[in-house]
Amino acid sequence: MTESVITLGRRALYEDVADWLRQRIFSHALKPGTWIDEIAIAQELGISRTPLREALKVLAAEGLITMKVRRGAYVTEVDEKELREVYQMLSLLEADAAATVAVQANIAQKQELQTIHADLEAQIHDREAFFRINEAFHFKVLELADNRWRLQIVTDLRKVMKLHRHNSLLKQGRIEESLMEHQAIMQAIIKSNAETARYEMGKHILSGLTAAAASF
Repeated sequence: MTESVITLGRRALYEDVADWLRQRIFSHALKPGTWIDEIAIAQELGISRTPLREALKVLAAEGLITMKVRRGAYVTEVDEKELREVYQMLSLLEADAAATVAVQANIAQKQELQTIHADLEAQIHDREAFFRINEAFHFKVLELADNRWRLQIVTDLRKVMKLHRHNSLLKQGRIEESLMEHQAIMQAIIKSNAETARYEMGKHILSGLTAAAASF
């Protein structure tokens, strides 16, 4: 990655650096608590520390990086209390989104969700693929609910949740439980049952919290 003059209509270099760091964090190549070695990263990417520091500010705003005065930056560590708070907020916001979709989505939009759900069922034996498609399903619900403020908040909360990435799916039998929960959500949406969709989505996310909290 080399520095270049930023031109109108092109992404700033620090945005590319932020993307690179974000993926390193989500893949756990940079684990929670890891100190960010700015000099080493700048050398690895072939850039100065200026765009790197701008990228770190972006990730700090997202909650992925914690910055300490005179101590530099490190990957945020999420304790059990914080994780519970994230999941509880997600359960409220995404449950409301599911209820909205149940009554507002048209047949074609519900078919989109069914297609993603079918892909999820097909990947029950591939944890990485299951995790990816599961996230796609949740974001499709948010997209169809069509509230950009809710989408923005949930996007940020899910980034923090991914610091504890996959742990909720490591529990024995959790993938199978998650799939059954998705089936219940999908059925409620198909039947345009808003309150059942709300209940099932909220229960699904809090079940994920129970599984994730068990790893602490």
